Amino acid sequence: MSGSWDDEADVVIVGFGGAGACAAIEAADRGCEVLVVDRFSGGGATAISGGIVYAGGGTRQQVAAGFADSAEAMLAYLRLETGDAVSEATLKRFCAQSVENLRWLEDNGVPFDASMAPRKTSYPTNDYYLYYSGNELAPPYRDQAPPAPRGHRTHGAGMSGRTLFAALRKAVARRPITVRRQTAAARLLTDESGRVIGVECREITAPFARFAHRVMAQANRKLNVYYRPLGRMLDRPIRDLEHRRGVVRRFQARRGVILAAGGFVFNRKMLAEHAPAYKGGSSLGTIGDDGTGIRLGVEAGGVADRLDRVSAWRFFNPPIALVDGVLVNTEGERVCNETLYGAKIGDHIARQPAAGAYLIVDRRILDDAKRQLPGQTLWFQWMQMKYLFLVGHAAAGTLEELAGRIGADPDRMRRTIEAYNADARAGKPDAMGKDAEHVRPLETAPYYALDCSLRTQPGFPCPIITLGGLAVREETGAVIRADGSAIPGLYAAGRNAVGVCSESYVSGLAIADCVFSGRRAGATVANLH
Repeated sequence: MSGSWDDEADVVIVGFGGAGACAAIEAADRGCEVLVVDRFSGGGATAISGGIVYAGGGTRQQVAAGFADSAEAMLAYLRLETGDAVSEATLKRFCAQSVENLRWLEDNGVPFDASMAPRKTSYPTNDYYLYYSGNELAPPYRDQAPPAPRGHRTHGAGMSGRTLFAALRKAVARRPITVRRQTAAARLLTDESGRVIGVECREITAPFARFAHRVMAQANRKLNVYYRPLGRMLDRPIRDLEHRRGVVRRFQARRGVILAAGGFVFNRKMLAEHAPAYKGGSSLGTIGDDGTGIRLGVEAGGVADRLDRVSAWRFFNPPIALVDGVLVNTEGERVCNETLYGAKIGDHIARQPAAGAYLIVDRRILDDAKRQLPGQTLWFQWMQMKYLFLVGHAAAGTLEELAGRIGADPDRMRRTIEAYNADARAGKPDAMGKDAEHVRPLETAPYYALDCSLRTQPGFPCPIITLGGLAVREETGAVIRADGSAIPGLYAAGRNAVGVCSESYVSGLAIADCVFSGRRAGATVANLH
């Protein structure tokens, strides 16, 4: 009955982050009345991200920087990263639409730049906004696809995600889209046939309660980025305020509901159940990434998939000199090619005993890294490396003594380093495929072991994000049941849905998928009559 609804629209979107904003813009531009609800004030994980969009196939920025790229080359590379997370047809669409999706972001006010980073890095300094943001330059990737820089950093100082979302927020505000902030979704509403027809929420309406909630949420978000134990102190007060002062609201969706409420990295119970190897990591996002959107979809009859897939980031470049080191596990054996992207390194570490790993360097490497530090890092990278150089390591005069200090087998670790040094002296790529430029012998004492295990240290956090979500029909974004049938009226996007980055992650792939899947869901609902 219409009298039982507090508001109505053609489409109701749960979550006002990157995916939710893209879905709202697309649906509105196709003539829909759009209502967005967000537990906080919008932005989600996108607003506190690096603002990287993974794009290729010949973007304006790639061409201006002098790089030739094609959708076919991008596809060949991403096949290796994505595995079977999505079908070949969906991955082809993602690559084919990449240039247009980046242009769409630009048309909506998101600024990009063609200044190319001069070296491989996890995140470029404020002088550069195009870079190799994945594993494109490392084997076997470079052997299967012509490398091209596809990391498009939003043009803005520091962590550029805030600039990216600020543009999307303004684009939403320019359209007839209603955004109800401080409104937490509680359950989906269905009719007798099982069709999703709306969302029940708890909205904070009292002025003082809204002010207190907003201030605590902003503080919580900042503290979670820098030191989660302090942020955790505000979790319960925020939830209590939502429960005690939240007023029940029911919003009707005439055509459909789109779930775009993020992942579940702040739900430690879900994380321990589905991905226990990553429980020592530091959750990256907001406390809104608690699995609510996934829960709502499952309660409506949908199925979740790939909840075991988590991305853990172990970046020790910049400074670039550190990739000359040798990453070993707690048994003294080599882990992987040290020039790989940090999330791929994290995947390798997660498979080691106790998810433990140490980067072994000598005095020459450490001295080079210290000299490079000022010119190659932003402030947060500088602080993390200073922690490792001053506190987060063990040191010894011999490799055998160093192995004893980290609990590794001395004989195995000595043999590991000797094999590496032999390749270095021969001037060739090593057994892991690391290019000869970064294979130099470790022979200048003292030796150091930088702790790169998958556990958060006070000055060297291990950020993690979840990659799995609700299973969807890849042509439309419709949430599906266990038998493959679509739940009428229900769609998912971003980290609420299984997508192109649900197997592995490289910088920019999650936001690119937010644009791709958000626009897909918005267009699908808009085309319903």
